[in-house]
Amino acid sequence: MSIGRLLYLAAIAALVAGVLRLVAFEGVYAASGSMEPTLPVGTHALCDKLTYRFRPPRRGEIIVFLSPIPPHEGMIKRIIGIPGDTVELREKAVWLNGQPMEEPYARHTGLGERLAGDNLGPLVVPEGSYFVLGDDRDESNDSAAWKDPATGQPVYFLPRAEVKGLLRGFF
Repeated sequence: MSIGRLLYLAAIAALVAGVLRLVAFEGVYAASGSMEPTLPVGTHALCDKLTYRFRPPRRGEIIVFLSPIPPHEGMIKRIIGIPGDTVELREKAVWLNGQPMEEPYARHTGLGERLAGDNLGPLVVPEGSYFVLGDDRDESNDSAAWKDPATGQPVYFLPRAEVKGLLRGFF
């Protein structure tokens, strides 16, 4: 096989890989401990960009998205509330639609601390938005902690347009 043919095949493979990354799957990396113990720092995973083309995100799923506040970083969090849900945090415990949530994945590393997001709501999740939290609740930059830097006002909801995909395949 000639060098020209190999270069041609390599270019085709790179193009196909680029298109797949753009529309189907992308590798992601857990750079912070906000999703521990579910995703330890350093965990690699795949962001599935196809699933949400066919159905909306569901409560409990771990998603990849761009933060709704500057600097609009890529983040990984769990969906707690979907459109129409009423979400409330009482002394760090999540209440969903008037009922306490059972969350075996959640961790509180600052049990003696009083944090701004420990008591919120009740908040109704608007259409086209989600309420998201990290599994390590006291160490997560999420719906309970976001503030608009220009106004200082809380930003409780993640717009659907910022969701990149569903987290799959941790390794």
